[in-house]
Amino acid sequence: MATLIQSLLNWLRSLFFKEEMELTLVGLQNSGKTTLVNVICSGQFSEDMIPTVGFNMRKVTKGNVTMKLWDIGGQSRFRGMWERYCRGVNTIVFVVDSADLDSIPAAKSELHSLLQKPQLADIPVLVLANKNDLENALTVEETIEKLDLKSISGNREICCYSISAKNYVNIDITLQWLTKHASSGK
Repeated sequence: MATLIQSLLNWLRSLFFKEEMELTLVGLQNSGKTTLVNVICSGQFSEDMIPTVGFNMRKVTKGNVTMKLWDIGGQSRFRGMWERYCRGVNTIVFVVDSADLDSIPAAKSELHSLLQKPQLADIPVLVLANKNDLENALTVEETIEKLDLKSISGNREICCYSISAKNYVNIDITLQWLTKHASSGK
């Protein structure tokens, strides 16, 4: 009976209380940010992705949460823009190509540099180790270690998932985590 009442309350809440959230996806080029945005927004995967030049913005509604997703280019010339697009968002999503082991040191450096900015203090961070469908992809534990996530200080919540945007692996738990944070960060 309690479950039925809770379900009814949740349904009523969804009718009247819509939440909005803004999040920024950053990470080195070719990490899969745009692919992830397309999978979240349309459920479609495309092999023929063009690198993001500058930024893209998409909106999608999942349940009673409307997400505004900022997809920022990962080439070195765009990394200076990351902080500007991360200010005031509910969540920063850092996407890393977990199978490109040569890029991990640069990804670590860029992530730590970004998170040291005082304007971004306390904004939750979701690190997504993308491309877990590829050989040699890092596990969650290896990603946490290689990116030195445990050393990031402050009151910031940090979470890390291993995903494959291409194969829709763990996209569901990624969306659950994001929608849970709809009211945080602003």
